[in-house]
Amino acid sequence: MEGAEKEPLVQCPVCLEELPGAHINSHLDQCLQAGEGEAEPGSSPPCKRPRLAAAPPGSQAQGEPEEARPAAATPSVFSLFHKGRGGGQSPGAPGRRSGAGREEAAVKPEDGGSRAAGSGAALRGESLAQKLEGKPLAERLRPDTLGDYVGQERVLGAQTLLRSLLESHEIPSLILWGPPGCGKTTLAHIIANSSKKNGTRFVTLSATSAKTNDVRDVISQAQNEKRLFKRKTILFIDEIHRFNKSQQDTFLPHVECGTVTLIGATTENPSFQVNAALLSRCRVIVLEKLSVKAMEAILMRAVRSLGVQVLGQGDDHGSSATGSSSESLETSCVSSFTSSPPCLCAAGLSSDAHRFPVYIEEKALNTLAYLCDGDARTGLNGLQLAVQARLAVGKTTPLNITKGDSADGILITEEHVKEGLQRSHILYDRAGEEHYNCISALHKSMRGSDENASLYWLARMLEGGEDPLYVARRLVRFASEDIGLADPLALTQAVAAYQGCHFIGMPECEVILAQCVVYFARAPKSIEVYRAYSNVKECLRMHTGPLPPVPLHLRNAPTRLMKNLGYGKGYKYNPMYKEPVEQDYLPEELKGTDFFKE
Repeated sequence: MEGAEKEPLVQCPVCLEELPGAHINSHLDQCLQAGEGEAEPGSSPPCKRPRLAAAPPGSQAQGEPEEARPAAATPSVFSLFHKGRGGGQSPGAPGRRSGAGREEAAVKPEDGGSRAAGSGAALRGESLAQKLEGKPLAERLRPDTLGDYVGQERVLGAQTLLRSLLESHEIPSLILWGPPGCGKTTLAHIIANSSKKNGTRFVTLSATSAKTNDVRDVISQAQNEKRLFKRKTILFIDEIHRFNKSQQDTFLPHVECGTVTLIGATTENPSFQVNAALLSRCRVIVLEKLSVKAMEAILMRAVRSLGVQVLGQGDDHGSSATGSSSESLETSCVSSFTSSPPCLCAAGLSSDAHRFPVYIEEKALNTLAYLCDGDARTGLNGLQLAVQARLAVGKTTPLNITKGDSADGILITEEHVKEGLQRSHILYDRAGEEHYNCISALHKSMRGSDENASLYWLARMLEGGEDPLYVARRLVRFASEDIGLADPLALTQAVAAYQGCHFIGMPECEVILAQCVVYFARAPKSIEVYRAYSNVKECLRMHTGPLPPVPLHLRNAPTRLMKNLGYGKGYKYNPMYKEPVEQDYLPEELKGTDFFKE
C-alpha cells in the first residue's frame, strides 16, 4: 500500500480524475467506451461542485463528470471529448449556465412527456427559425423518394423504363438534361438515398469546383471498392458541361468497364457540351419545365409543411391592417400546435409575431406557380421571401374565416408574391439551347407572316438579355434568304436596323428591331435567289472529275502571250450591240443548265 501511495498519480484526460499510472490505461478505456452522459459501471461518482440552480431531473445523467472539473480547466478538455455540448461554456462553473440552457434541458425529457407551456414552445419555434435561415426552403423540402417526386411524368411516370430501373436499383449511366429547377439534382438525391440503402456508394462532385485530380481520386477509390468489396460506385457530377473535353475524357474507360456509374446533370444541350464518346455510353434523360399543375402541388406541399393556412377564393377577409386583440395576444403557442389554424411558431418562421396564425391566398399560390416559369427553386424561394417579408412587417389583418367568426392573422396576398419576384421569371440562356430555339422561332414566324408571333419571340430574346446586334445580323440574312427579290428594299431595312442598333444600343434600339421584324413579317416572300444558289452549290459538290475550265472567250487577256493562246478570242462586248447577243457563258458540260428550276 505504501508503494502504491508513493506511485505518481496521473490525471485522466476525459474525466480529470487522478489515478495511479498503472491503472490509467484500463480507466481510460472505460471512459471512452462509456456513452455520453452515462455513468461508468462499478465506479463511484466523483464529488460534484455546488450549483446555483439544480438541473431538472433527467437533464444530467448521474455520474457525469463535467461538474467535477475545475472551472478554468474545463473548456480545453470539455470541447475535445464532448463537442458541441453546452455551447462552448463551462457547464461546471457556477453561474455560467444560462437560463436558456436550463430551459433546453427541461423541454428535452427522454420519456416524451409534455413540454412547458410557454418557454418550451417558444424555444422550439426559435430552433425551427434557425433551421430555416440556415437552408433555403427549396433545399429543406427536397423529396427523398420517388413517391414524393412531382412532375416529369413523361420519363418518370408509372410503368416507364427509367422508373422501373430506379425501383429495381439498376441504375444506368445517365445524363440529366433540363432547365434550372426542373428536378435534376432532386432526382440524383433520390437515387443517392436509394443506393445507400442498397449498399452502393454515392459520390457527389460539382464541375464548378472539382478538378481532374478530384475525379481521379474518386475513380481510384471506386476501383478499390469494386476489387476488394465488390461494391458499386455511383458518381454524380453536377453541371457536367463545365468540364472541358479533356476532363470529360477521364470518365470514358471507367464508365465503359463499369467501374463507376456516371450521372451528370446539365442545363446545356449535351449534343454541344458533352463528348460524343461519353454520350454514347450514357442515356440522355430530357427533363422539361414543370407544369403549372406540378408547381401548384409543390407550393401546396411547402405551405402545409410550414403550417400556413390557405384561404380559398370564397373566403372573405378585410383589407385594413389592425392590431391584435388582447384575447389573441394571450393565446398560447402550445395550444395552436393542435388547433386550426396553425401557429407561426410551428412553422419556425417568427419569434416576435408567433402568436398570430399565417394565411396565404389561394390566388397568390396560383400566381406564383405561373410566374416562376416551371422553376421549382424560384417558386419556393419566392414563397419563402414573401412569408419572411410579411412576418418582418408584423402587421395583422382581420379575417372572416367562417360565417360570423372573425380572427386576426398575417395575410399573404398576390401583391406580396409579385413584389417578392419583382417580375416574371424569363428563362433564357444567351449561349445555350434557348438561344437557338428562340431565334429559330423568330425566323419561322416572320417567314410565316405572323407579325404577332414575330414580336413575341423578339421580345423574349431582348428581355432575356440577348445582344440586339445578334438579332440584327440574323435579320440581314433573312432579308435575302426569305424575302429576296420579292422586295429588294428589305435588305436596306435590315442594314439600316443593324446600324441603328449599333448607334444607340439597348433599350432604345428595341423599337428599331420591332419595326424591322414587323416589316419582314408583312413583306412578300421569295426564296428564288436562295434556292438557285443552293442548286449551284449542289452542282459543284456532285460534279465528278475535275471541274470544267473557263471557256477561252470568257478569259481575261492582259498580256500578248495570253492573247496568242486564244484568251478572250471571239468574245462579244454586249454594250456594242443593239440586238441581243447569242453567246455561251457556262462551260460546255453545263450548257443549257437552269439553276432556278427544281
